Amino acid sequence: MKIAVLGTGAGARCHAAKLTELGHQVTVGTRDPEITLARTEPDMMGTAPYSAFAAEHPGIPLTTFAVAAAAGELVINGIDGANAVRALGAVGADALAGKTLIDYAVPYLYQHESEHPWPTPWGVMPVLDPVDTDSLGERIQRALPGTKVVKAFVTQEQETVVDPARVGGGDHTMFVAGDHADAKATATELLRAYGWRDVLDLGPLTAARGMEMYAHMHMAIGLALDCRPFGVKVVR
Repeated sequence: MKIAVLGTGAGARCHAAKLTELGHQVTVGTRDPEITLARTEPDMMGTAPYSAFAAEHPGIPLTTFAVAAAAGELVINGIDGANAVRALGAVGADALAGKTLIDYAVPYLYQHESEHPWPTPWGVMPVLDPVDTDSLGERIQRALPGTKVVKAFVTQEQETVVDPARVGGGDHTMFVAGDHADAKATATELLRAYGWRDVLDLGPLTAARGMEMYAHMHMAIGLALDCRPFGVKVVR
């Protein structure tokens, strides 16, 4: 399958590498390929410049968001949450019409003032916007009504999404939500290929609100475990 991975951060690289390993034809999209490849400093999360990844994976082309999205039969959104709607809107509804778009972005705002800040070893915990009464997944769906948006992958680090066996032998739960049954089936099929055995369908895309808000709980657990990889299992 031809798959577009939008974004060049650590998570997007995990998907691009794993999907290539699984035999898919992957294209990575970024705002400006020349600028992305020219960077020499790590990003805000300490991830090495994309040029290092590109050198290790010469068979994965890097192009613009629009060109990658147009080429992909399936699109995975790893654009940062604060810019995802704007960037996907710029791609254009026609390039994404009828396609399944799996969104794993968290709508974090990093530059904010809080009356009661949550300190972490990396600085103040970002806030979610939107939250409670809306979600990033829903905003993307409204911006791209002809696209089949699925929220998935968002409740886990992407290193574990593409390799669930690294935690508990893979015995933990992944979630999907969306308004299109066929698109959720596509996302679930991809998760099965990654190695997930327990995939729970949470229903309509409104469930993305809870999935995105879980990011704070995931951080709290990670800090309690000293950021060791972990998974969450729904026992029923």
